Amino acid sequence: MRSIVTLCGLLFFLLAALAPSARAQLTEEQKRQLFLQAREDIRPVPAASSTPRPKPRATSTPRPALTPTPKPKATPAPEEEEPTPTPKKQVKEDEEPARPAKSEPEKDEDAPAPTPKKISREEEEPPAQPQKTAREESTPAPARPSEEDLKPAAGGQVPQGKTPGGVPLNAPIVIEKSGLEADQGEQPPAKNIGGWFKRWKYLTPSVRRAIDQARVKKGRWKYIIVHNSGTRQGNARIFDVYHRRVRKMQNGLAYHFVIGNGSSSGDGEIEIGDRWRRQINGGHVASDYLNDIAIGICLVGDLNRDRPTKAQMAALDELIVYLRGRVGKVKGKPAIVLPHKEINPKPTDCPGNRFDYKWLKQKFGS
Repeated sequence: MRSIVTLCGLLFFLLAALAPSARAQLTEEQKRQLFLQAREDIRPVPAASSTPRPKPRATSTPRPALTPTPKPKATPAPEEEEPTPTPKKQVKEDEEPARPAKSEPEKDEDAPAPTPKKISREEEEPPAQPQKTAREESTPAPARPSEEDLKPAAGGQVPQGKTPGGVPLNAPIVIEKSGLEADQGEQPPAKNIGGWFKRWKYLTPSVRRAIDQARVKKGRWKYIIVHNSGTRQGNARIFDVYHRRVRKMQNGLAYHFVIGNGSSSGDGEIEIGDRWRRQINGGHVASDYLNDIAIGICLVGDLNRDRPTKAQMAALDELIVYLRGRVGKVKGKPAIVLPHKEINPKPTDCPGNRFDYKWLKQKFGS
């Protein structure tokens, strides 16, 4: 404000000093020069104000740098020296907070920095190579001996050492694989089963035809299992509904064959289940493996209270003989005939206490 007041006073005195004729004679350029000279005379006023504010020149903080920026443009000599160092310092100060404690060594990166970087990379590369080579060498090492060990295994391995009894182990080990067997083709229907003069009373031509039409694979059926229904009445259709709805068996009737007792079907009547026609596993034994290789025959009746009828036993005899001839032999032996309780993994009394086990063993060697 003082500078403005003084400037106005000087202008007033200058105008008063000049005569009116002289004012008219002055050109615009002379007036402009007078104005500039008056302005130059006023400059020492702000110069005196700079004495109490020497801090912005000494300090490198961004706050004083912002204040002198609008005024240094008028004086070229002293003010051009100050902004040159200030922007450099400001740039460095902006980088320092982004990289604390690491910006100071970056000042010397022009000359010595590249040398340590190259050395550090070269020092890191050689240890990385031996690690890879060691791993690559370690992986094939166990693979090669394993392949070599498998070659003599094909011809038979000879064990070393002794048994607990002290007998040396010098014989090669022979292992027979079990499980899925190669398909040997279908078993053709046998001719003259039971002999030339055999007469079938319960195996009607339709029953024998249905047994022969099934596509039986060679060596599949190894067992024939005898069951009782545990009920005094029933037939294949009733048992099929029970097994589907109550026992939740997807394939229905668990047995391959059912022999009636005269209650719901004929006495000694042989009924063929769908599992035999489709040649699928049964559901009559508590073992999936046995169900896949065992044929199930069910005698209708509760054989813990009643004896099987004579017609049932005669029909059972004919059916077992015919099935043995139909499925063929396994390793030179016919299918093994067993009562349910002698092969089931879980304890059971099937086919009942009144069943004739002695007759089954004498007749079929079970």
